[in-house]
Amino acid sequence: MAASPKTQALQPGSPVPAFSLLDQDGEVVRPEDFQGSKLFVFFYPKANTGG
Repeated sequence: MAASPKTQALQPGSPVPAFSLLDQDGEVVRPEDFQGSKLFVFFYPKANTGG
């Protein structure tokens, strides 16, 4: 199955797409908050699901 534009796979070293998420404390975090630093982002695709 081909990736849709919203779910394109990123390769190591790819520019980070714009997004915002809540951290563990409920604070909004954006990639630009870490500009000038190395950033590792890991997504749990099935987090909070029954499967």
